[in-house]
Amino acid sequence: MMRQNETTVSEFLLQGLPVPPEHQGLYFIFFLVMYLTTVLGNLLIILLIWMDIRLHTPMYFFLSVLAFDDVSFSSVTLPKMLMDMKTNHKSIPYAGCISQVFFLILFGCSENFLLLVMAYDRYVAICQPLHYTTIMRQERCFALVAASWVLSCFYSLLQTLLLARTTKMENQSCASEFILLGLPSWREKQGLYYALFLTMYLTTVLGNLLIILLIRLDSRLHTPMYFFLSHLALTDISFSSVTAPKMLFNMQTQSQSISYAGCVSQVYFFLFYGDIDSFLLTSMAYDRYVAICHPLHYTTIMSQSLCSLLVILSWVLSCASAFCHTLLLICLSFCRENTVPHFFCDLSALLKLSSSDTTVNELVILTVGVAVITIPFICILVSYGCIGATILKVPSAKGIYKAFSTCGSHLTVVSLYYGSIIGLYFFPSSNTSNEKDVAVAVMYTLVTPMLNPFIYSLRNRDMKGALRNLLSRAIFSPR
Repeated sequence: MMRQNETTVSEFLLQGLPVPPEHQGLYFIFFLVMYLTTVLGNLLIILLIWMDIRLHTPMYFFLSVLAFDDVSFSSVTLPKMLMDMKTNHKSIPYAGCISQVFFLILFGCSENFLLLVMAYDRYVAICQPLHYTTIMRQERCFALVAASWVLSCFYSLLQTLLLARTTKMENQSCASEFILLGLPSWREKQGLYYALFLTMYLTTVLGNLLIILLIRLDSRLHTPMYFFLSHLALTDISFSSVTAPKMLFNMQTQSQSISYAGCVSQVYFFLFYGDIDSFLLTSMAYDRYVAICHPLHYTTIMSQSLCSLLVILSWVLSCASAFCHTLLLICLSFCRENTVPHFFCDLSALLKLSSSDTTVNELVILTVGVAVITIPFICILVSYGCIGATILKVPSAKGIYKAFSTCGSHLTVVSLYYGSIIGLYFFPSSNTSNEKDVAVAVMYTLVTPMLNPFIYSLRNRDMKGALRNLLSRAIFSPR
């Protein structure tokens, strides 16, 4: 299905403030002073809170995050406005306008959520002072901030996608939907493929939900390693759910279409959860490195605040990376072809279909991929290399075998995950070898998340003990 011709623009003109030309210099100085005061004042707040240990309380933690949001919120609009007033250059490119909308909504919404969180903090402090330290514990404070950013990110992404749908960059007929061809030769063995992938998806969801349940219920598993593992399990569920349900639905209903907005959303969340997986695997490797190479300082280094910070950074950096790719994607036109030779909206497959120049997109894939894929992968290899060097110094052959067995299992999943992604996106195949791309994609979208519960958890003695305790309580608990 093709869309009708639409006349659109590649840039916008910002009229600016209704200021007489003779007063422009005065207004420029006024707003410049306001902006510098905002930035320096809020940076001073952040600096004081982080340097003074007496201010390391929930209220001031939220205040430091709010100060950071205020700096970011002002920086979205004021620098551009000041530059336009100084240079009399009032245009803004399409991508710049879309980015400004996204970050304006993002930081604006996060401020609203943070003000709500701060009000809740004051309510607990005044109305329930005896339980304040228990309720407003560090883990909950980090979770509230992370939830604020995540909800704001999703809302701003939704608004940005809806805006982008009304402003196509080229005056051409462009596709309003895409056709997903699915798996190679799936029509001949549709029932078998459907049963296989449905089983894999259900195993992924149930296995990772079991991990989360066991970790939450067993206090012995409230350690940094299992904290990261619970987040990895949640991410694996989300990662598989981005592609598998749509693929299964298409196989069952014989419908191969997906809307433009649905395709772009699938690209965003696929990259988002894929990047989070990468950062979490790196955090877990660092946790194991500290535990084995610096055991005496483990509890000090892997504090609850550091673990929460690593998870929050994983979410924030993944959000920024996914948005960067998605923004560049919606700037492209798809006017020649709308048939995707894949079972989901894969970014590389969409770039091959675009009628626009994709040089910038491919460059960003390479540069951002280094930051979110290659560097974490190198960090994991370095961590396990240090672990291996430390283990070799241990005289116990049993201890060496056990440690290498654990690291080998972890590295197997890491190699499958990173190896397939690097091979697919850093060494893309030609248009004639789409079957290989689909097979590799199945490996890291369905197989790896399904294997993680078995490799990371079900072979673990602590997890087996937690599972036995849960089953014992379920069977022998009084009715």
